[in-house]
Amino acid sequence: MHSQSIRLIDWTVPLAFILCAAVVVWSGPNYLISLGWADATIENRYPGAGIVQYAALIILPVLFVLGVATVKPAPMELDDLGGFARISLFLGRVTMLLIALLVGVMTFEVVLRYVFERPTLWANELSLWMAGFLFLFAGLYAMQQRSHIRIFLVYDLFPRWLQKVCDTFSTLLIVIFMLAMIWGGYGESSQQFFRWELLGTAFDPPIPATLSPAILIVISLVAIQAVSNLIEDWNKEKEVHAIVDDIDVDELTLGAVGDSIHEKKQDK
Repeated sequence: MHSQSIRLIDWTVPLAFILCAAVVVWSGPNYLISLGWADATIENRYPGAGIVQYAALIILPVLFVLGVATVKPAPMELDDLGGFARISLFLGRVTMLLIALLVGVMTFEVVLRYVFERPTLWANELSLWMAGFLFLFAGLYAMQQRSHIRIFLVYDLFPRWLQKVCDTFSTLLIVIFMLAMIWGGYGESSQQFFRWELLGTAFDPPIPATLSPAILIVISLVAIQAVSNLIEDWNKEKEVHAIVDDIDVDELTLGAVGDSIHEKKQDK
């Protein structure tokens, strides 16, 4: 684990990346028109890309490179930043902020709906849209942190060479799954993107046009991260996993201490 103080850049760059990415994603049909990839239906509904859209498109990769270069692991995270880990860790920061923004949108809708009785037409669909990206990037972050569900009961009994065989086989399955998803889903996702398919609601966000390609992209990133994990962990010594992790023990200990203090206060 790694210990450090919180830096302002750790959250300002991901937040700026989210805002810039929101402009780029929302302006998708504008870019299609400017590049000559749009059909007549899109050209009749949207204008071409303007200065703001082009500025966001230029700034977005700059923020991405800056975020990847400056990202640091938090105290509760793995401090292994080799291979592909920096990219996944930065996108993990983006995911964390997306959670906060999603909660903000939902809270805003609840207040307007039940306090002022003036619900919005966009909050529910925007929440679904954000949640889709959130779940995708959360899977990539979980792969980088090795925090996905793993059953060690039999794995820990194997010698290290056999564990490497199991790790290689599981990584191969992930890569095969990624190739199968791209093979089966590329045609439909590309059609949804280039015709800029909308959800069909009052707010009518382009959820199909954006999430379908995002699924294939993030699955590819997860596969790359899995291969990177395999390479980074190849020469590590054999680990034996306890029934309860060290983090869980610390949390249980702190919880027990807190309960004890609370009971003493009640006795007084």
